[in-house]
Amino acid sequence: MLQIQENISLKPYNSFGIDVKAHFFAEIFSEDDLKELFQRDLVNSQKLFIIGGGSNVLFTQDYNGLVIKISIKGIKSEIIEDKVSVTAGAGEVWNDFVNYCVAHHFAGVENLSLIPGTVGASPIQNIGAYGVELKDVFDSCTAFEIKTGTIKTFTYADCHFGYRESIFKGELKGQYIITSVTFRLSSSAKINTSYGAIETELQARGIENPNIADVSAAVSHIRVSKLPDPSTIGNAGSFFKNPVIEKYEFADIVAKHPDVVHYSTPDNKIKLAAGWLIEQCGWKGKIVGNTGTWKNQALVLVNHGGATGTEVYQFSEQIIDSVKSTFGVTLEREVNIL
Repeated sequence: MLQIQENISLKPYNSFGIDVKAHFFAEIFSEDDLKELFQRDLVNSQKLFIIGGGSNVLFTQDYNGLVIKISIKGIKSEIIEDKVSVTAGAGEVWNDFVNYCVAHHFAGVENLSLIPGTVGASPIQNIGAYGVELKDVFDSCTAFEIKTGTIKTFTYADCHFGYRESIFKGELKGQYIITSVTFRLSSSAKINTSYGAIETELQARGIENPNIADVSAAVSHIRVSKLPDPSTIGNAGSFFKNPVIEKYEFADIVAKHPDVVHYSTPDNKIKLAAGWLIEQCGWKGKIVGNTGTWKNQALVLVNHGGATGTEVYQFSEQIIDSVKSTFGVTLEREVNIL
């Protein structure tokens, strides 16, 4: 039976391990749970925050409202020739979903191995890594409309995907709760090893003709070598977005910093590596109080134990100011701040 709990610690529900409380808390296991929840009078008077794996949020204070934890599970697939349609509940752990696909030889998400979070969060953020973005494999999603209590299906075109963006972070922010996601995968793999780190790792393993399991294992190894495990040290993965700038802006930067790490984008702009910018400003591995940047990846902010959300936020402000003064680029946080 659906329960609404009071004064619940959110420490187990956010990967930063920040110890704050939610005034009200409810865990959802089905679309029917959602419908029942929003029929209760108490809910209509509360501000809401939806949480999946809690891997993309920084709490800076107690949440004076209702936190809704989405735990809708289940994976099903349909194969037509070499096309595979896979639907997963929003509460499935993202990497469990990737492992399911790899084990069943469904190609398309192997480059996205070991990204933290849940399936339901993946289209909101348009998650991406190692040359692949969620939008590349997205078919549709179902979502609960808070205002009407109905379930709506969103197609690829409906979602307005951009770099770490979607309609759910834009025009429709706070209006829908994703309940499931359907992916367009394939039983015939088109291996993507365009990111050099993958090729290097495969070569180190002596693999010349990789399959999707090989790519998944290589990506997982690379991520583990660079990124801290949230179960041992609190973090939310990449804290900042890689900034995308115009070519004329890049010309000014590269004139002063010829070795700046950069990539061309399909829309004729330049993407800079935020981690490189931060590292050049001397922040990699730096510890300030109870927080800091990870020793192997400056893009990741960590909780060394006992850090408050405010402490982490203020530390991120120092990094933003430092990068701005050095490179003239303003970093944007990828993590949601509450």
